[in-house]
Amino acid sequence: MIKQLRTIFTALLLSSAYFAVAQTSTVLDQTLIKLQKQSTENPVEKVYLHLDKPYYGAGDTIWFKGYIVSGALHNLSALSSVLNIDLIDEHNTIKRTIKLPVISGITYGDFPLPDTLREGSYRIRAYTNWMRNSGPEYFFDKTLAIINGVTNKVFTKANYTYTINNGQQMVNAVINYTDINGKPYADKEVKYIIKLDPQKIASSKGITDDKGDLHVAFTNPSPGILSTGEINTTIQPDNEQPVTKTIVIKATTSKTDVQFFPESGNLVNGIPSKVAFKAVGADGLGADIKGAVTDEQNNEIATFTTTHLGMGAFVMAPEASHTYKATITNVDGSTSVVALPKVMDKGYVMAIDGQSDPQNIKVRIVGSGMDGAVTLVAQTGGKVYLQGKSKPGQPVFTANIPKKQLPPGIMQFTLFSDSGEPLNERLVFIQNDGELKIAVSTPQQSYSSRQKVKIILHTTNKDGQAVAGNFSAAVIDESKVPVDENTESTILSNLLLTSDIKGYIEQPNYYFTNVNEKTQADLDILMLTQGYHRFEWKQVINNTIPAMVYQPEKALSIAGIAKTTGGKPIVNGKVALLSNSPTLPIMDTVTDKNGRFAFNFDYKDSTRFMVRALTTKKAAAEIEFDEAPPIIKTDKYKADILVNVNAGLGIYLQNNKNEYDEEAKYGLGNHTKVLKEVKVKDKPITKRQQEIDNAVQFSRNLNGPGNADQVITAEDIAALGCSRIDCLNGLIIGVHFSPTGSAISTRGKSTFSEGGGGIDVILDGVTLDAETVKNLAGTINMNDVSSIEVLRSGGYTSIYNSFNGAIIITTKHGGQTFGEKEVTPPGFIQPRGYYLSREFYSPQYDNPKTNTQIPDLRSTIYWKPILQTDKSGDTTFEFFNADGKGTYRVVVEGIDYNGNIGRQVYRYKVE
Repeated sequence: MIKQLRTIFTALLLSSAYFAVAQTSTVLDQTLIKLQKQSTENPVEKVYLHLDKPYYGAGDTIWFKGYIVSGALHNLSALSSVLNIDLIDEHNTIKRTIKLPVISGITYGDFPLPDTLREGSYRIRAYTNWMRNSGPEYFFDKTLAIINGVTNKVFTKANYTYTINNGQQMVNAVINYTDINGKPYADKEVKYIIKLDPQKIASSKGITDDKGDLHVAFTNPSPGILSTGEINTTIQPDNEQPVTKTIVIKATTSKTDVQFFPESGNLVNGIPSKVAFKAVGADGLGADIKGAVTDEQNNEIATFTTTHLGMGAFVMAPEASHTYKATITNVDGSTSVVALPKVMDKGYVMAIDGQSDPQNIKVRIVGSGMDGAVTLVAQTGGKVYLQGKSKPGQPVFTANIPKKQLPPGIMQFTLFSDSGEPLNERLVFIQNDGELKIAVSTPQQSYSSRQKVKIILHTTNKDGQAVAGNFSAAVIDESKVPVDENTESTILSNLLLTSDIKGYIEQPNYYFTNVNEKTQADLDILMLTQGYHRFEWKQVINNTIPAMVYQPEKALSIAGIAKTTGGKPIVNGKVALLSNSPTLPIMDTVTDKNGRFAFNFDYKDSTRFMVRALTTKKAAAEIEFDEAPPIIKTDKYKADILVNVNAGLGIYLQNNKNEYDEEAKYGLGNHTKVLKEVKVKDKPITKRQQEIDNAVQFSRNLNGPGNADQVITAEDIAALGCSRIDCLNGLIIGVHFSPTGSAISTRGKSTFSEGGGGIDVILDGVTLDAETVKNLAGTINMNDVSSIEVLRSGGYTSIYNSFNGAIIITTKHGGQTFGEKEVTPPGFIQPRGYYLSREFYSPQYDNPKTNTQIPDLRSTIYWKPILQTDKSGDTTFEFFNADGKGTYRVVVEGIDYNGNIGRQVYRYKVE
């Protein structure tokens, strides 16, 4: 039997990268056919962002490159052409969002951070529309510390301890207040409000001591419900305005949650089993524990202790006649008791060893009291890589599976019964020895400040053959930006590990930095304690895998439904699209049988559109735009929220301040200037002028808003009581509108240079074509108009090169107030367009025009989002060092055109 299983595995692995399931009638075979069909038709898509730094300061720019891959082999994705990226604060508020165009799975962009940005734990999240089908748990999501040394005057750090007093849960906080140099704010009054989820539970005030410490204590009234929150404090530094600081409360107790996970799922009578465990503190991070397993007679069966981030494992031989419990001791000496899973009378235990043999994965399956054959299936990303079946009644069988035949990443091993029911499951991480090698070098190891540096790249595959690929590179001054390698999110830790796991993984790069027996053993324990939930086997068996609701975006889209004023869909109705961008033509389409329409094309951010539809009787219609469903918030990364954002970042904080001051001195950078209050005295503005100013505030009149021979406001139009433009006849001097809305001059040469004729019509900055002008009555609803500026005299018409004059129509914008109502006009939309990514500025110190007197305090020395190695695997790039001395860190990440990913860190000295 052992030989047979090994033969099956080896034959399958060597014959094809994927196992081709035969067309048979067995439930399992049909299940695997369904799985592979699902993975082929609906491949998994993942996003990874390579960032230039692990944390940032106010006034910085977050530079990033996006890699979008699909399928089990991580090929650059051809599915999506649009990437959404959000910057989110610790209250789950989206502070900024952009869209980027994706070309062959690659894109890049940036987030400029304002000087006034509040310090805190922010998240940068990236996803495609297609990824929404899996849910936000599988988006790229990285927590970033953003500090502020520019406008921040008060810096805090907090420490919490927890006690039980008369049965009530007490929280004791010590909050320290200092300036940027660490000088304490002593003897200062602090007012504070305590909120838990987000209920206000207390408010008071206190005085800081000589160390700048404020002691705060409070009782959690509902420990089972309220677990996190914040302390909002207000302190007044010397000769400064009061400063409000928000202190995060990540936990209100020191209790830990401990769970036990028998290998492959169950404890089975008489079969020795590995049992993994995971202890998580109330703050969401791993907690150290130790303990012992005893039976109901208090006989000690095993002892255990954590080996890494609250995780560990032990071996025990359970018996069905006994029950087992674990007595747990925490670091603070407190104890608790947790019952172990019940022992099953019969079943299978699947033990997998991926560490003892560097070449093979060893599988051992032991059954107790079981009949019939079982089948072992290994798959990743929905692709089945091997399948082996035992003989009926065989209690023990083993197999050796060559690692080199399996792709890197998470492999899911599942044991099925003869009837196709999943019995056991085990995750194994395949950590092959480098699918893609990136060699980074410099001509010399030591350089001087502002000296040019040349970086040489050479890329090869696992067989040492040169390969072409797409890469990105970041160079930082590590003396200003200390890096903890373990906590970083890298292309390896993300695409191979965290992107396939629904739960939170602490310090993901620990498993990929300095790989050794210890890190491999810890990674295997992680696989035993972490769930894999991209799909459930029962969903595949029962054909209940959720439908793909969200489709891949191939372009930006403006879509919706055209309806009559009575709410009925307009069938085969004409829909026109106009924009305020002169580079975009006027477009039209026809609605379908459900009244739906769609315009699919690319446009820049901040482009505003007007959409107009006509009924078959050429009457005005209503537009209902499609809105993207709200993205469900996830707490997956709440453990990464920092209580003390500035901890360990003192050097970076000071550099953030110094860099800002130097740039402000020389007038460089796009920085916020805080001006003193200026009082201006002027003549009172008339009510009519206020009305005009409000009406033309969004005008794109090239002469300046309101600079016209005549201005008609929304109030003027409302007084007429009609919604068609021809109602304005008699109100606008020198212009007549036909019943269809066509505008004609009624003045002679003394006013218009060519006498009567067609007038130019400019709508929201766009000059309408002649065909559209002929039907203004059907195009423009006057209820949507904010102002009409009439240009008749040569002083106003010359800038438009208009012979017969012009009228400038400005439509209402959301937020404008008319009377006492705030208006959002129907038929107008300003969707999120493509963000125009900036280019990283790198000074050229060999250029005589470069100002060498300005100190160069950059922490990001160079950022190159697009690097392509040729077929020989080679490329280079050059840049100049900054003034900072110390160690400079070069990080290169990327992917070849076969889906192999790689990362390399290189350092050189600046002396």
